[in-house]
Amino acid sequence: MLPLHDWLLLASVCALGAMAPGISLAVITRHTLHGGARAGALAGATHALGVGIWATATVTGLAVLFHRYPSLELAFSLTGALFLLWMAWKSWQAGKQPLPAADPDQFNVLHGAARDGFLVAFLNPKVALFFLALFSQFLQADMAQAARIQMVLTSMFIDGGWYVLVAVLLGRSRFLPWLRAHHHWVEKGTALLLVVIAASVVWQAA
Repeated sequence: MLPLHDWLLLASVCALGAMAPGISLAVITRHTLHGGARAGALAGATHALGVGIWATATVTGLAVLFHRYPSLELAFSLTGALFLLWMAWKSWQAGKQPLPAADPDQFNVLHGAARDGFLVAFLNPKVALFFLALFSQFLQADMAQAARIQMVLTSMFIDGGWYVLVAVLLGRSRFLPWLRAHHHWVEKGTALLLVVIAASVVWQAA
């Protein structure tokens, strides 16, 4: 296992990374707006799964492939950008329609939340590079398997815990009815943010 001070440092950096405003927060907020706290929390949980895959790839050395084979990172970046543009189109179209009443038991709502939460993390190679930079400060050639698992689980639980907390608090707050009443602005703002991020991904990959 990691020494306590190393684990606290790792957990602190993971928390700061998760709490930084960005596309992940926008996706969690959007699904909470549509499906309530349950849908937002599900998106947060699957987002943590996508993060966990990259964290696992890092501790097993697979993330180094992005440095050795830039074309692999390019492929993931472009795929991720296309996914962001697709979500932007959906969000913009949703902004033109009346918002239906939240139905947390609706299969399509929960399925979409689970899909988007996972893919927004999994199709972002910057997550892999983040963990490569972070974990390199702690990884050692002779590190025990338990310590590697601890690093992966720490990143997953902090990421998922934060976004689930955001979804639950937002879903139960007095602010949610106001957001639902002005959902067209939320949808269009989310769409513009997605387009800007997608363009940034393509620009950096070019």
